[in-house]
Amino acid sequence: MAKVTEYIKESYEELTDKVTWPTWGELQNSAILVLVAAVIIALIVLLMDESFGRLLQYFYKSLT
Repeated sequence: MAKVTEYIKESYEELTDKVTWPTWGELQNSAILVLVAAVIIALIVLLMDESFGRLLQYFYKSLT
């Protein structure tokens, strides 16, 4: 049990004293970057989905 307590104390000390946390501005910039990347990836997936759907429609119509 002593090892667990020591681990928790050391983890807390590292998080409060040794970790460099981002500033509010850096955090906002990172959030905007993630948002833009997510929108771009969503648009790419939408384009691929629509293209594949139309290709399948064309394929199925050509079979009948």
